[in-house]
Amino acid sequence: MNTDLSLHSYYSMERRKISFDLLVYDTLDELSPSEKTLMQIAEGARENAYAPYSKFMVGAAVLLANEEVVIGNNQENASYPSGLCAERVAIFQAGAKYPKVAIKSIAISVSSKTHIVQRPAAPCGNCRQAIAEYEQNQDSPISIIMKAASGKIFKCESLEDILPLAFGSSYL
Repeated sequence: MNTDLSLHSYYSMERRKISFDLLVYDTLDELSPSEKTLMQIAEGARENAYAPYSKFMVGAAVLLANEEVVIGNNQENASYPSGLCAERVAIFQAGAKYPKVAIKSIAISVSSKTHIVQRPAAPCGNCRQAIAEYEQNQDSPISIIMKAASGKIFKCESLEDILPLAFGSSYL
């Protein structure tokens, strides 16, 4: 009896690599004027974050197709799962206030009250999924610009870049 139970013997398999281009900037001045302004608004929103437990403050600013900007910041709660991330606060507010207006981009700024954060933080999985739903529904990309208190600035051209194979309404 053949003991080689390799799946390659029985099935054809294809390996695919999923990758994306991450744009990395040294300073805010390298961004477009509207991106720079959006990040500065996100930094301002970050300062009002309610983060008494984690001490990790996040601000988000959403630029809409009508040029309106909607902000959000993380809102923690002693009942830990009841809090909400800055990105979802901002996009849900944008969806409530401007339900038919597409989101063009989101700027995210992070800092900590306990140490200097030197690397941008990408949206968590829950936020990625929420943003993906907006991107899929509007059928146009949402760029994401990320910055920490210091260090480089990251930019993705689309949420799909950082959440490939996203689950969406097409599965339902």
